[in-house]
Amino acid sequence: MTVIDTAPEPALQTAKERQARIVGGILVALAVAVAVFLGADAAGDATFRLSRPTDRFVLANLVLPASPFIYAASGVMAFLGVRQFLRGGVRWTSVSLGVGLTIAVLAFLVWATAGKAFSLTGMLQATMVRAVPIALGGLAGVLSERVAVVNIAIEGMLLAGAFAGALVGSLLGGVFGLLAAVLVGGLFGFILAALVVTYRMDQIIAGVVINLFVLGLTSYVSSQVFQEYRHLNNAPVFRSAKIPFLGDIPVIGPMVFDQNIFVYGALILVVLSTYYLFYTRLGLRARAVGEHPRAADTLGINVYRTRYINVTLAGMVAGFGGAWFTLGAVGRFDEGMTGGRGYIGLAAMIFGRWHPVGALAAALVFGFADSLQQKLALLQTPIPSEFLAMAPYVATIIVVAGLVGRAKAPAADGKPYVKE
Repeated sequence: MTVIDTAPEPALQTAKERQARIVGGILVALAVAVAVFLGADAAGDATFRLSRPTDRFVLANLVLPASPFIYAASGVMAFLGVRQFLRGGVRWTSVSLGVGLTIAVLAFLVWATAGKAFSLTGMLQATMVRAVPIALGGLAGVLSERVAVVNIAIEGMLLAGAFAGALVGSLLGGVFGLLAAVLVGGLFGFILAALVVTYRMDQIIAGVVINLFVLGLTSYVSSQVFQEYRHLNNAPVFRSAKIPFLGDIPVIGPMVFDQNIFVYGALILVVLSTYYLFYTRLGLRARAVGEHPRAADTLGINVYRTRYINVTLAGMVAGFGGAWFTLGAVGRFDEGMTGGRGYIGLAAMIFGRWHPVGALAAALVFGFADSLQQKLALLQTPIPSEFLAMAPYVATIIVVAGLVGRAKAPAADGKPYVKE
């Protein structure tokens, strides 16, 4: 009988073991920091409200003794770190790091809430809301890069959608503003496709050009036109609409089923995109174009048309996400109001391994970091507000740095295709 050796090469195995030990060291250091800086300073109980006064089903508050919980969390992190360091748990490196970071965040939240109380349900609801533009930006990136087009222009598409939504929404109403945002986003997606597919412009440069053009145009109109004609920048905001019965489920109901059209739309688009990419013939062709366009071409797939369609659809998704800033939040447009959410969406796409569901999950992580800094400000923690505002961007840096594992992009990503 022939035995097939499927073990990884020694160099690769050594690199993975080194990475596992580095993760172990990080977890041990984090455990010590949590115990020293948080455990000794925590006094009293941390109270988390799981229900709101208006909820149909009211749950009792979750009360945790702050200091014991923090020391227990530190012990669990230390155990995970020592296990990784001594045993080199290659298979569980990402899981151990993810669990350890989650426990660290919980310990930090308990420390911040010690002797106080705040609504955990409200923070989770805010997490979902703040994750919407990032999730839609990440989804736009998935649709583009699955056909091998790097979409740096997501930030500009979000900003264009926000601007169009505010302007048209102020003149014709929220529904028309939302439609205009989607169409304008699709227009910039089509322009990006024309630049990189037909004219084979460098994809990074094309995206940067669109971002700068949209930023300059919207900033000029905002400062020169909207300041004088304020009625052009006063759009209605879509209100929350609770789904009967589902919206009454404790904790989960307010988070998922008591939201506005943008949250529901984002969840529906993630489901539709997943079905399209992985369960339809058109999706299979799109992924083939992203992996090996020449082979797809020889099988009769129109590579150019497939890229045009997907990048235009990506622009429409980003335009819908941009409308969230104006029609879903404040009802007006401000210069640069997207705040880099398009770039964070790209990080969410990478974190999610170029999968719509993964991008949504990553967006929830960033949304949680964003809502956490708001809650910590309300709790009046001794951390300067400037550092709290850095939370979502620090989370982005951690993800991009690759601490959560390496993801593999589509093979032809970023490479122009020339039909022979």
